[in-house]
Amino acid sequence: MKRLYTMMSMLLVAAVVTAQPGWVKKATKSVFTVKTFAADGSLIGSTCGFFTGEQGEGVSSFSPFKGAYSAVVIDAQGKEMPVECMLGANDTYDVAKFRVAAKKTTPLTIAAANATEDTQVWLLPYRETKDVKEGTVRKAEKFGANYAYYTVALSMPEGTTSCPLINAEGMAIGLMQQPYKQGDTLSYAVSARYADSLAISGLSINDATLRSTHIKKDLPRELEQAVLMLYMAQTSLDSAAYAQLVNDFILRFPDAPDGYTYRAEAEVIGQDFNAAARDMEKAISVASKKDEIHYSYSKLIFHKEVYMSDMPYEAWSLDKALEEAKEAERLQPLAIYRHQQAAVLFAQKKYSEAYDVYASLFNSELRSAELFYEASRCKTALNDTIGQIALLDSCVATFSQPYLKEAAPYILSRAQALIDASQYRKAVNDLNEYEKLMQASVNANFYYLRFQAEIGGRLYQQALNDINQAIQKAPRSDLYLAEKASLLLRVGMTDEAIDTARECIDIAPEHSDGYLFLGVALCIKGQKEEGLKNLQKARELGDPQADDLIEKYAK
Repeated sequence: MKRLYTMMSMLLVAAVVTAQPGWVKKATKSVFTVKTFAADGSLIGSTCGFFTGEQGEGVSSFSPFKGAYSAVVIDAQGKEMPVECMLGANDTYDVAKFRVAAKKTTPLTIAAANATEDTQVWLLPYRETKDVKEGTVRKAEKFGANYAYYTVALSMPEGTTSCPLINAEGMAIGLMQQPYKQGDTLSYAVSARYADSLAISGLSINDATLRSTHIKKDLPRELEQAVLMLYMAQTSLDSAAYAQLVNDFILRFPDAPDGYTYRAEAEVIGQDFNAAARDMEKAISVASKKDEIHYSYSKLIFHKEVYMSDMPYEAWSLDKALEEAKEAERLQPLAIYRHQQAAVLFAQKKYSEAYDVYASLFNSELRSAELFYEASRCKTALNDTIGQIALLDSCVATFSQPYLKEAAPYILSRAQALIDASQYRKAVNDLNEYEKLMQASVNANFYYLRFQAEIGGRLYQQALNDINQAIQKAPRSDLYLAEKASLLLRVGMTDEAIDTARECIDIAPEHSDGYLFLGVALCIKGQKEEGLKNLQKARELGDPQADDLIEKYAK
């Protein structure tokens, strides 16, 4: 009997040993520990994870990466590998995908399909080949693109968060989630396929989850998405991070011109014009659509010559910018390339030539309010007021009534041109239209501008209303008070002029205007002695009109 008992015990032990899956020894090579660090090198957190690719790709929970500046992976052999970049992250399911700096890694195979209920599964801890816990899938709840979130009848050992959940074939089906409470008989895992599917897109540069870690983000694998990321990064990253991103782009896509053009733009900002010129020439040499790069080169030189003209660079000039735009048009006769030529000619003060180019585009796909406005600036520079206003008429005519706010800047420009041409009442009509469109944002300067137009058009009551509006918005402006006093005198409202002039003096006693208009008003009222005293004060403060007025009223 004792012999029989001993034999049964041995059989049970053998059964336990054979229950240990055969894939464990190989699979444990794929499991690692990841540690994350702050900027000062202090430890932020740690978790487990596993490799999913042969080029260092791995997955783990994301939580330890929040606020981290660096991270390392320690594999089953104890080898440390720095985390090179993030490949994706999701805060909702607390998963991250990243790549470590390694020539070759041993990945787990990811199951192609979700596990079903009652599937036998194993939790594989870090550096463990003997105590591999077995469990059963209780629920497989679908989410996203046919992924599964698993509830497993299994008590998680401590320190196994983000370890792989593996099926009988040795394939990873899940990534273990942080347990609600240690020792629970139910555990949870998110689809390993989902974690491995995480990827960077062009818009990931603004992804809140990825931005919560300072570890470098990978470039998208697709060129189009990578170019989008470069574009977005211009306003999202600091100069050092942006420069690194551009260099990474060039390394990954050496035959794409975009990296060289973006780097050239940054080099111009950094005043390294030689490097920018080299990069633009390289961009031209690798580009399949060379016209586009010649156009970009023209714009780059143009902006440098216009906005950084105090930093000469012998190889670049507005002539060079014009040549590049013409070469772009020679290669591909597009209206936008002619438009660039017009902009360069205008900057060269060749206004007549610039206008001719703009005019040649009036019936092209570029026909717009902005095009007519740009052409009108040529006429302004040529002192052709009639031509300027006619073009501004065409500009405004591109909008239909009732006007939308987009028309407001052009209506205001026409109003200013009409004022300069002494067509005051037409200008007032435009300013009235502008006020309707921009009611919420008109300021004291606007009302003062319309006041001046109304004075020119002899619309005195409207002018008085507008100067009052200007004063209401800028009550400490002695200029507006002086203008009001002048108008009140013009329309015979002498008592009101006296009050306004005194208010002007109270605000700016060091300026002459208040004394001048107060002196005139008092003299008109017959109070010559006091009036002349104020005119004398205006003369002492340097007002050139005071002498003639003193002579007039002293008689």
